[in-house]
Amino acid sequence: MDTFPDLGALSDQELKDLIQELTEEEQEISYQRRILHGKIDILRAELVNRLKVKRESGDATITGADVQQLTEILLGKVPASPEE
Repeated sequence: MDTFPDLGALSDQELKDLIQELTEEEQEISYQRRILHGKIDILRAELVNRLKVKRESGDATITGADVQQLTEILLGKVPASPEE
């Protein structure tokens, strides 16, 4: 649904059907959001574990390249993503 329908033109049943349809869509989106958050949590945990291992082995956890990349981001010098 791209535009919101004229609610006055809908019958009671059409309103109920639309509510049901949008409720189901919201539940699916909510489910996908929870899945994505779970994946993000797993990825972050892996990154934290890797950084702990680096630190314990004496390696630098943040390199000069990391600082340079953050500087470029803050200056707005990052290339636009291909999706834009």
